[in-house]
Amino acid sequence: MELAQVTNVVHDLDRAVKFHRDTLGIPLLFQAPPSLAFFQVGAVRLMLSPPENAEQDHPGSVLYLRVKDIESVHRRLAGKGVKFVGTPHRVHEAADYDLWMAFFHDPDNNPMALMEEKPKRKAS
Repeated sequence: MELAQVTNVVHDLDRAVKFHRDTLGIPLLFQAPPSLAFFQVGAVRLMLSPPENAEQDHPGSVLYLRVKDIESVHRRLAGKGVKFVGTPHRVHEAADYDLWMAFFHDPDNNPMALMEEKPKRKAS
């Protein structure tokens, strides 16, 4: 596994985008309505997002682990006692891949996720 994406909680997305893009010089990949921004930080993607609930309203990050064959990794980890929040599911459809994720927490209740970018199959 490798670290693929990190989320940082922000309260003013425009200010945060300007800081990361203009001040720090991190390449902005794209913004997704209503309030997400994605940056490329070396091999790791950084997502800026407002907290989804009061529990997430604190400094911290979600670790996204890039895997191949998310379904089999999900089964293997669940078999080792990892408690997932749902099953692997598609969260985004891009032109050349579908982004799949499965969310869970570490023993200290820190949020984590498996992620896989499944290539689109070309029509024959």
